[in-house]
Amino acid sequence: MPIQKILLVDDSKTELHHLSDILTKRGYQVRTAENGEEALKALEQEKPDLILMDVVMPGQNGFQLTRSITRDLRYADVPVIMCTSKGQETDKVWGIRQGARDYVVKPVKADELLAKIKALG
Repeated sequence: MPIQKILLVDDSKTELHHLSDILTKRGYQVRTAENGEEALKALEQEKPDLILMDVVMPGQNGFQLTRSITRDLRYADVPVIMCTSKGQETDKVWGIRQGARDYVVKPVKADELLAKIKALG
């Protein structure tokens, strides 16, 4: 099933705007959430085809949120791509161990992100 609906989770309004712009110009439907609580509410309202997840956020961080989403049977089939400034190899490994399918380091290169999304679709 091709990816159409994407949930962006990031506490930076600038990053949400930037990523939304990249994705909507390519025809994706984008919903945004600024923290874990908003993300979980958005998931309950409408299940996306993909989640782009920041790591550093107030409250529940992206690693914790990814782990809880990917272990929830209702959402286990929704792939998560970590999208964060945390670029250490240990961060990437930890993100994948929490259930993320892929990992993109900010600043995000549009072509790289779109290729990773396409590979999951």
